[in-house]
Amino acid sequence: MEIVYPLAKETINDEDVDALCTWLKSYPRLTKGALTWQVEEDWAKYIGTRYSVFNNSGSSANLLMVAAAVQAGRIPNKKIAVPSVGWVTTISPAMQLGLEPIMVGSDPETYGMDLDQLEAVCERDRPDAVIFVQVLGVPHYKERLLALKEKYGFILLEDACAALGASYADGSMVGTVGDMSSFSFYFGHQLSTIEGGMVNVNDPELYEMLLMLRSHGWAKDLPKESYDELMSEHGVDDFHSPFTFFIPGYNLRSTDLQAFLGIRQIKKADWVAKRRYENHCLYAQKLEGYVEFQKWGDDTPVSISFGALASSTEHRREIVERLVANGIETRIYSAGNLGRHPFWTAKYEEFVDEHSDKIHSQGFFIPNYPELTADEIDFICKVVKGEVE
Repeated sequence: MEIVYPLAKETINDEDVDALCTWLKSYPRLTKGALTWQVEEDWAKYIGTRYSVFNNSGSSANLLMVAAAVQAGRIPNKKIAVPSVGWVTTISPAMQLGLEPIMVGSDPETYGMDLDQLEAVCERDRPDAVIFVQVLGVPHYKERLLALKEKYGFILLEDACAALGASYADGSMVGTVGDMSSFSFYFGHQLSTIEGGMVNVNDPELYEMLLMLRSHGWAKDLPKESYDELMSEHGVDDFHSPFTFFIPGYNLRSTDLQAFLGIRQIKKADWVAKRRYENHCLYAQKLEGYVEFQKWGDDTPVSISFGALASSTEHRREIVERLVANGIETRIYSAGNLGRHPFWTAKYEEFVDEHSDKIHSQGFFIPNYPELTADEIDFICKVVKGEVE
């Protein structure tokens, strides 16, 4: 059956393409340049942080966060609490950088990290870092997370890759909870730069570490005062300074082509968030009592897809068959329980957690994008409930 209702649609429209073509005909710099600085400034202002660092993907943003925390000496005991529900690259940077990941299960309300379990892990293992996910754009418990951070002193990393535009009841944006936060501008997410990611941060030391790690470990992107200080400290002359490497960095830069798109995309962010929120609420209203889904109280979720849990694996199979037969794209819920995947079980014990396992065996996605109409949502819900075969 041909897909009539995809899980996602491209957010780059004809006007964006026309503007991009006109810009390209001016033969601008395509690699990282002035537009990268502009999109970083615009995004930091939108989220409400002091800085942001543009890079080539949300996964790279997670890698940069963890690497910056390590390089800055913020994880001295090498222990980091990680979520069972999220994405592989929420966890894999910790494994790649030689940290000890300690998995924490899923909260039955928000589907984010179970904070009772997290507190038990903090009491037992005393991790110096915690990375949590804002699952599917539903804001996780900010006040309690910050209280745990204050009590146990860990650095808090916030994976908001699938939560662009979501906000808390107090008006603060998702992406302002952690010491660093990550976002993704991948196709199918709330905003797209084709591929792209961002790290948001307020701490100047972490910001400068992110800049160096993004680009080989050199100091070219640092503020002048920090740049001059490094050159003086290491006795580097002006001729060598552009190509002197101070830390073992990566090349995770994005391009000004993607930054050009990003600047235009940010202008749509409020409209995209509003439409996705409206759709999310309509799904919840129509599917209440038939499937389970996340709860959000007075916060404002902005989901990339609407995620739901069937009553059993067999029930999910029946729903999926109906969806596919009606041209409605679907898939598993995120990655299910990451503690059941081979990348994890090859090194650690399989992670058993009641709610994470429920997401793994009973969860599924249905479409959410700004252009989706109320009538289309009504039809999709009727298919889910078996009112349309």
